Amino acid sequence: MHQPLEQRAKKKKKVFKKFLRKTSRTEIVKSLPAYHEEAVEHIDCLDCAACCKNYSPTFKPPDIKRISKKLGMGEGEFIETYLKVDEDGDYVVESKPCPFLGEDNYCGIYEFRPSDCARFPYTDEDVLVDKVGITLKNSTFCPIVFRVLDRLVSDLGD
Repeated sequence: MHQPLEQRAKKKKKVFKKFLRKTSRTEIVKSLPAYHEEAVEHIDCLDCAACCKNYSPTFKPPDIKRISKKLGMGEGEFIETYLKVDEDGDYVVESKPCPFLGEDNYCGIYEFRPSDCARFPYTDEDVLVDKVGITLKNSTFCPIVFRVLDRLVSDLGD
């Protein structure tokens, strides 16, 4: 039986952190698309949806404008209904799981979801290297992030 992802990620946290800080940024970023593609071929986000169940994306002004328009709501009404301001001053969903997540793990606003959601899990872009703290946190709940980091360390690490 496999350990839960959070435990596996915590055990590898120091290895992942050292790798991300010591390995050539250019080498990692250049390698990301292939590792990302390999991971998403093997892991179905709809089986998990841990990101949508436990965390919130940041809703930027263009996201709020686009989503509220698609939902037929005013921006103020959308904010009042679904969002709150977090400790960093960003708009995030007021409740967990995300109010747009369906029972089947499908997103009810997928076609016009926030840019944070569209970019997540950041395993095909430089955020993975540039925001080490976020990457390490994401590896504790997102199987794709964990897999990409684990493979990178295995193939490119010391």
